[in-house]
Amino acid sequence: MSKGTVVLAYSGGLDTSCILVWLKEQGYDVIAFLANIGQDEDFDSARKKAENLGAKKVFIEDLRSEFVEHFILPAVQANAVYEDRYLLGTALARPCIARRLVQIAQKEQAEFISHGATGKGNDQIRFELTSYALYSDVKVIAPWRIPEFYNRFKGRKDLMEYAQCSAPTDLYLMTKNPDEAPNVPDVLEIEFKNGVPIKVTNVKAGSSKDKPLEMFMYLNEIGGKHGVGRIDIVENRFIGMKSRGIYETPGGTILLQAHLDIETFTMDKEVRRIKQGLGIKFSELVYNGFWYSPECDFLLHCINKSQENVEGKVQLSVYKGQVYILGRESPKSLYNEDLVSMDKQGDYDPCDASGFIRVNAVRYVRIKSQTSKTT
Repeated sequence: MSKGTVVLAYSGGLDTSCILVWLKEQGYDVIAFLANIGQDEDFDSARKKAENLGAKKVFIEDLRSEFVEHFILPAVQANAVYEDRYLLGTALARPCIARRLVQIAQKEQAEFISHGATGKGNDQIRFELTSYALYSDVKVIAPWRIPEFYNRFKGRKDLMEYAQCSAPTDLYLMTKNPDEAPNVPDVLEIEFKNGVPIKVTNVKAGSSKDKPLEMFMYLNEIGGKHGVGRIDIVENRFIGMKSRGIYETPGGTILLQAHLDIETFTMDKEVRRIKQGLGIKFSELVYNGFWYSPECDFLLHCINKSQENVEGKVQLSVYKGQVYILGRESPKSLYNEDLVSMDKQGDYDPCDASGFIRVNAVRYVRIKSQTSKTT
């Protein structure tokens, strides 16, 4: 007799394929759910594989547009980077995938969901916090936290023996080695409105994209061709340990550089200083799995408000692993060339700087006086 129906977040890879079989061994009816968020995957083969492994049903859902519009673009507005380097690609994908996982579980009246995230990582938290936020009564089966599973499978080697397969050879799938990238750069112009890209143009080719998914896929293509967006880092997991992460985010890296440039060009200094702090907090919340928390929702509203005047075009060059900003223009620019020029007086009286310096120097005089009394 079946223990119930479980919807498994299925990737078609080693871990979740073994977990699918293991769940069936434990007496569950398994529904496999595979999300298309833009990965290079043979989805027909993945469907057949899940069916051959014994899945009762297989759902393959195209979430690419949803992922770009509802998760990636808000992160672009936030300049979201975790610990100064990680662009949060995986962390952003998990709440998107988990939301659809829950929707399928509710539709199929499944009491359980399951995932292949390890008991040491962040993804278990991301999947489960999202699931509980959207489906509070759901029960989660996390095999890598169940002794019967992790004592049987000590790691990937045991899983490969169980599945009778071999390990992948190449870690980078989206990007070329920068040394092997073309010797001619691609020059792009990215247009923003409210901090969101609305058009990407290849200046030399004269071609353009203006739909969110098409823009992002095109930037991934260009960035990947030039080896942009590769990082090899040691990061601090939410669970309390350091881990090595190897990531590639070609399109996101291009968008981040372009957005940083147009934002600085159009945003008030003090507003941007506050917004930078909000972006850091937002990045931490996303990384730690709190996308659907009330505090993250609040930050999203604040960040969106900050982007009202972030509008204009940025021209850049993509070449051998790097993104080079070439110029920018905006109807909302706060840059005044006459005001800062060394060749024109403009509307600024240089004598005013004397008072500005004296006011700020008062603090130094006070500190020096305190130091003298102490010594």
